[in-house]
Amino acid sequence: MNSFSFTIPQNIVVGAGSLKRLPELAKNLKKSKAYIISGPHLEKIGMVDKCREALKAAGIESDAFTQTEGNPSTDTVAKAAKGFKSSNADFIVAFGGGSPLDVAKAVAVIASYGGNITDYEGGGKVPGAVVPMIAIPTTAGTGSEVTAFSVITDHSRNYKLTVVSNYLLPAYAILDPELITTVPKSTAAACGIDAMVHALEAFISKAASPFSDLFAKEALRLIGTSIRDYVLDRSNLAACEAMLTGSLFAGIAFSHARLGDVHAMSHPVSAYFDVAHGVANAVLLPTIVDYNMTYASEKYKYIYDCICEKPLSDDAFTPEMLAAEIRVLNDELGIPSSLSEVGVDSSLFDKMADDAMKSGNILVNPRPTTKKDILALYAQAF
Repeated sequence: MNSFSFTIPQNIVVGAGSLKRLPELAKNLKKSKAYIISGPHLEKIGMVDKCREALKAAGIESDAFTQTEGNPSTDTVAKAAKGFKSSNADFIVAFGGGSPLDVAKAVAVIASYGGNITDYEGGGKVPGAVVPMIAIPTTAGTGSEVTAFSVITDHSRNYKLTVVSNYLLPAYAILDPELITTVPKSTAAACGIDAMVHALEAFISKAASPFSDLFAKEALRLIGTSIRDYVLDRSNLAACEAMLTGSLFAGIAFSHARLGDVHAMSHPVSAYFDVAHGVANAVLLPTIVDYNMTYASEKYKYIYDCICEKPLSDDAFTPEMLAAEIRVLNDELGIPSSLSEVGVDSSLFDKMADDAMKSGNILVNPRPTTKKDILALYAQAF
């Protein structure tokens, strides 16, 4: 066994109705004014106001920024950071899916140390503690509430940059399954597959450890047995809780084991063509599962049993069946089956492959991967 280390320096609250604990946790930070970073949908349905009212009842004032978009940009981060500074807030409530959480982390850095978020691209660039955050995910997908990453799109380069630092970890995370009951079906499907990919790639990563495997395997079980029920009926609170917990565990797993070729290749798809991150992952996943088969096949049976409605005996299973089952799942959930279906232009494959090769996830993919391999995989998924 290779040596490994781990840390989970957070306070995490899980359970139906746990949003009501927001004022209590905010008071624990010993701060006086919140800056809520969210999106237009949550503002429209009154959820942002609900957060503000709960804080106000506890004597905590707040301002809100609700202009985050899918695949949030450096410009959005700059606008949100400007709003934070002018508000005189002293902590952040990140409320929404992966995009508001990523923006919140980026704002916390800029508000603390100045400059542009591009100044902190990569690892080890954040010099110290940042503005404290409370993360409240409203989708079951990114696991961003427990990860040390912020992913932001730089449109000037058509590139999704990543800031990596344990200082980005929110002080508290609130996972309330009641908050994901109103997610649109297509969003639920894309986010759910994203969470599954996090668990799967962490599980087969070359950087996996017994610690990360514990979380990855339980995430795969929770997501695999619940994703169909959740997407079919988002009012199913048991399925909501399983998906949200699975997403949480997947986030912990990939924070320690990293990811792989799926994420390395999906980021350029989103950066160039504004394809939703979860959709890009889902489209690429079967092709890359096939590619990795000879290097990770010993783990494929476990993954298959988690996502297949009728698990097979060891004798009846062959590793090729996993990619086929993922394609069936994607189809059931209404996920497009190819890159061409989501508007990708194959003439940009060379630039996309260059960007994919910059990702550190390539290094921990179970099968060694070159630019030539990336080009072939894009072509196969097209």
